[in-house]
Amino acid sequence: MRLYLSSYRTQDTAGDLLDLAGGPCRAVVISNAVDMIPPAERQAYARKIHDPVVELRDAGLNAEGLDLRDYFGAPAALERDLADVGLVWAVGGNAFLLCRALRQSGLDAILARRLAQDSLAYGGWSAGACVAGSTLRGLHLMDEPQLVTPGYDHAVIWEGMGLVDFAIVPHFASDHPEAQAADRAAAYMAEGAIPHRTLRDGEAILRRGDRIDVIGLPI
Repeated sequence: MRLYLSSYRTQDTAGDLLDLAGGPCRAVVISNAVDMIPPAERQAYARKIHDPVVELRDAGLNAEGLDLRDYFGAPAALERDLADVGLVWAVGGNAFLLCRALRQSGLDAILARRLAQDSLAYGGWSAGACVAGSTLRGLHLMDEPQLVTPGYDHAVIWEGMGLVDFAIVPHFASDHPEAQAADRAAAYMAEGAIPHRTLRDGEAILRRGDRIDVIGLPI
């Protein structure tokens, strides 16, 4: 299993992501964690501040966006369209909304199979990292669990994909607007004996097979 789970974007570890993906390959960028933001605002943000597709292209990947809403209730079509993909990359936003998109499209099950076969890698930052963990409990102190937009189921999904056996708390002890909320989430998990790992912005969890390392330096 190959995973790259970051607190905030790729920072100085983009080369590690490219290496994890096996070099230049086709990559898809999942941005459904920000589906609550109007499209015009998202497009303006991508032009002026940060475009995750450009970020991966600059890292050497053949990246393009993929909207999971186009595959809600159609997992077979999604699996077909991902057949030649070497990396699935999920951006930050609302982890609960992203978890719904993974479930409703069937990507969670597809990733479980493809990762077990070692036929692709999965990566993401903030919400994209959180959904790979064991649970989203505690992250309700960072993201609104009830947040939905048209086409999404209202039921809250509290389980992560379980790609690692701990929860992930991003933006911990960082210069980030959610840093205080991350403190509360980590404290909640500690009090509830929920296995978890905190990540500071600039850090990422890198998994190859059974080996798990933390790479990068806090920013």
